[in-house]
Amino acid sequence: MSSDVSIRVHNLSKCYHIYEKPAHRLWQGLLGGRRKFYRDFWALRDIDFSVRKGTTFGVIGKNGSGKSTLLQIVCGTLSPTSGSVERVGKVAALLELGAGFNPEFTGRQNAILSGGIYGLTTAEINERLPSIIEFAEIGEFIDRPVKTYSSGMFVRLAFSVITHVDADILVIDEALAVGDAQFTQKCMRWLRKFKENGTLVFVSHDSGAVRSLCDQAMWIEHGRVQAIGDAKSVTEKYLASLFNQSQSSAPERDHAVQDILSAEDWKDQRQSMINGSTLRNDIQVMQFTPESASFGQGGVEITQVVLEDREHNPLSWVVGGEAVSLVVQARALVDLPQPIVGFFLKDKHGQTLFGDNTYLTYLDAPPMVSSGERFRAVFSFPMPILPVGDYSFDVAIAEGTQLDHRQLKWGHDVLIVRSVSTSVSTGLVGIPMLEVAIEVDANED
Repeated sequence: MSSDVSIRVHNLSKCYHIYEKPAHRLWQGLLGGRRKFYRDFWALRDIDFSVRKGTTFGVIGKNGSGKSTLLQIVCGTLSPTSGSVERVGKVAALLELGAGFNPEFTGRQNAILSGGIYGLTTAEINERLPSIIEFAEIGEFIDRPVKTYSSGMFVRLAFSVITHVDADILVIDEALAVGDAQFTQKCMRWLRKFKENGTLVFVSHDSGAVRSLCDQAMWIEHGRVQAIGDAKSVTEKYLASLFNQSQSSAPERDHAVQDILSAEDWKDQRQSMINGSTLRNDIQVMQFTPESASFGQGGVEITQVVLEDREHNPLSWVVGGEAVSLVVQARALVDLPQPIVGFFLKDKHGQTLFGDNTYLTYLDAPPMVSSGERFRAVFSFPMPILPVGDYSFDVAIAEGTQLDHRQLKWGHDVLIVRSVSTSVSTGLVGIPMLEVAIEVDANED
């Protein structure tokens, strides 16, 4: 195996024998040479991939697709039916809740036991145990049996242990999904630091987390690889598949930015100063890209996507914080009794910053669009203040309701915007600060 590869999976398959009745297991043992009393279930078929050192590899797919089985084989806790797995370095894993814990032992005892399993000496365990307990933040429960723990406590203790075992490869299943928000963010900060030198294999249903955390990703379905490549493109294909599988009279509105958007109450107190400096958030708006990647059942054509100002002028340049309208123009190729138009704004990693759709606005009286008619959707909002970088709008048109609809057309990256200067110092977007102040109490002495 190449020296820059941490994990190499070659032609991996895993088959389970499914017995309809418990007695069939006995019959198979007695008469197996003459008759088969089970059916084969292939959890994985012909999986092949490699993970380079110092990178993060995401695995995405629906429940039952084989993700957890794959991770167990990668970790060495499950044997494959055929194929091979090669690993370079120490592997630590956070798989299903409570894996490797004795429910009768206390949290402290399980932490000591897990450290020994991962190869730490007694001296190393004793030295690191206070830090493990501090990271887990479960208080007095550390000396109670783990069978009394909530799922969140399981995650806290298990994750705390693997952060202290000097692993070269870290494998994490869906377990982080059950943690509270504060601890999950703490884990994500640690994972980002771990990524600087270690190799991470990460499974999640959250395609946004996969895009933001992973360099490469693999989508598996029914035990087979459907796509493998950069995280953004793979999650987009997965999203398209989910939509395709799940989808086998309002008051007249003026096409204008609402007046409330320009109210002084919503203006950043520093805006005049910022816009007169090099910190002004200048955003370049590219032209609509009709040939961008897309998916859907068809029946509609997106003819134009543009950002406009209050006077309906198309914008090639906008300043963050200004009122704009995103206008989506389309043509119906079939009758659309209940059209829904929506959009997302994403950063260069594919993370969704914000978005919306027309469904709730026309909940009681959806507009009818006949075949051949042209229509447009208008979304008016203050342009967010964006850090320097490239961003893109996804636009989608569906027919039906929010929960039950057919995805007709979803266009990826149909409109690119580029932030070339900004006042944002941290975070994904900036918002107007109505007041920023330091208040000093008078000295009463």
